[in-house]
Amino acid sequence: MSTRDTELPPNVAAAYVRMSTEHQQYSTSNQMDVIREYAKRRGMQIIKEYSDEGKSGLNIQGRESLAQMIQDVQDGKINFSSILVYDVSRWGRFQDADESAYYEYICRRAGVPVHYCAEQFENDGSPVSTIVKGVKRAMAGEYSRELSSKVFQGACRLIQLGYKQGGTAGFGLRRMLIDQNGQHKAVLKMGEHKCLQTDRVILVPGPDEEVKVVQWIYHAFVNDGKSETEIAKALNAQGVLTDFARAWNRSTVHQVLTNEKYIGNNVYHRTSFKLKLKHVANPEEKWIRADGIFEGIVEPSLFHTARGIILARSRKLTDDEMLERLRGVLNKHGRICGMLIDEADDLPSSAAFSHRFGSLVSAYRLIGYDPGIDYSFIEINRKLRKERPQIVGSVIRRIEDLGAAAKWDEEAQLLHVNNELRVSIVLCRHCTTGAGSSRWVIRLDEGLKPDITIAVRMDAANEVARDYYLLPAIDMTWENLRVAEENGVYLDAYRFETLDYFLGMAERTKFQEAA
Repeated sequence: MSTRDTELPPNVAAAYVRMSTEHQQYSTSNQMDVIREYAKRRGMQIIKEYSDEGKSGLNIQGRESLAQMIQDVQDGKINFSSILVYDVSRWGRFQDADESAYYEYICRRAGVPVHYCAEQFENDGSPVSTIVKGVKRAMAGEYSRELSSKVFQGACRLIQLGYKQGGTAGFGLRRMLIDQNGQHKAVLKMGEHKCLQTDRVILVPGPDEEVKVVQWIYHAFVNDGKSETEIAKALNAQGVLTDFARAWNRSTVHQVLTNEKYIGNNVYHRTSFKLKLKHVANPEEKWIRADGIFEGIVEPSLFHTARGIILARSRKLTDDEMLERLRGVLNKHGRICGMLIDEADDLPSSAAFSHRFGSLVSAYRLIGYDPGIDYSFIEINRKLRKERPQIVGSVIRRIEDLGAAAKWDEEAQLLHVNNELRVSIVLCRHCTTGAGSSRWVIRLDEGLKPDITIAVRMDAANEVARDYYLLPAIDMTWENLRVAEENGVYLDAYRFETLDYFLGMAERTKFQEAA
C-alpha cells in the first residue's frame, strides 16, 4: 500500500516505455512521441520517464525500470499521479494475463491510474474497457508465443544449413563471418557480433597450436587412459589457457571431449528456455542437428570412442549409489568440498549433487558429514545476484539523466557507456574475520576485458552499498583483490563514497561553436 500522505496534482504524470528488438515502430522515441501528444491533449505534464530498452516483455525479471516504478508506487516515493504507456503490449506480453493486470492493479490501488495512449479504448474501469483490455493482454501473450515458434523454426532451418546460432566458438575453433554468397569476411573475436542481417556465422578451425591441443586431449583420454583431471593438470603445467584465458579444470576438459562441434556437427536445442518460463534439458530425439557441416578438427572415430568411455562411466546412478560414492571421497580425504567432488573421475559433478539433493550441504547431511562451515554466505550471494540488476539499472538511469548513452550487454555482462567505455560492475560481499575485522574480495574478470571495473562494497549487513572502487584495467594486474577498511593510498585512491565521479566521466558536455 502506498505511504504517500499528500495528494498530487492530477495532471502530473510519469511515462513508461519498453522496447525489445522487434520493430522500429516500437522504438522508445516513437513511443514517447505518442505519449507526449496524449499528455498534451489531456493537459498533463510528464515529469519522469522509466525506460526498459532491449528487454523482453514476457515477465518482469530483467525489466529494472518497470520493477523500480512499481516499487516507487508501492513505497509512495513518487511525485506523479498517473502513468502513461504506449499500449497494452508495451506494459508487457505476460504469458499469464493476470500478471499484467496485477501490476496495473498495484498502481491503481495506490491511486495512480495507468493510461494506454495508443489504444482506442479509455482505461476507465468500465465493463467495455475491462473486456477489451483482457482481450488485448491475451493477444499480447499469444503474439509472443507465435513469435517464439517462428523464431525457433527459423533457427532450426539455419542450423540445418550449417550456420551457428549464438554462443562462443570454443577452444580450438573460431566463428567466421560469411556474406549471403558464402564468402568469408572476417573472424569474429570474443564478444563481437554480426551487424548485417544477411550475414551468417560458421565455425572454422582455430590457430594450429589450439587445434593440436584439442587433438592431444582426445589422444590422451582415449589412447593414454588419462582422466579429465590429469589432462587439466598437464595443460596447466604447460601454461595453456582456455578460450576464456583461464586455467583448465575437469569440467572444461569434459566439455571439449563431449561437444560434437569438434567433428563438424551443428547441434541445437539440447536445452531450451522458451518464453523465459523454465530451463529444460531436451531428450536427444528433440535435438536439431546437421552432421558434418563444419570442418572438424578431431577424427570422428576418436570422438565416438571418447563418448563411449564417458557414457559407460556416467550411467544413471541411484541416490544411494551417489551418496555411497560421496562417502568414498570423505573416507579418502577426510573432508568433502565441491572441488574434490569435481576432481573425482568416478563421481558425478558437484552440480549433479546439488541438482539431485537440492544443495551440496543437503547431500553432506545425508551421509552425516558436517563441514563445520557457516554456509550463510550462499544465501547472501543469492541475494546479491538479485540486487545486481537493480544497481545496474540505477546506474543506467543516472547516466541517461545526464544526456549520455548507456546499454547493458547481457551476454558479455558489460555496461557500454557512450559506445566508448566498457564497464564491469561487481558486488563485493562483506565478510568478518575471526578477529572481527571487515574484509571484501574484489574479483576482476580479465576475460571480460572491461576498461573500468566498478566494485560495489556492501555494508556489514550486505544490504546496501557502502562505497565504490573505480578500478581502471590499465592499473589492475590482479585477478582478485582482498581489501580491508583501510588499504593505503595506492588502492584507496580509487575509492569513492558515491558514483558521482564516474557519472561525471560519462556526462556529455556541449562546447559552444567557435565563430
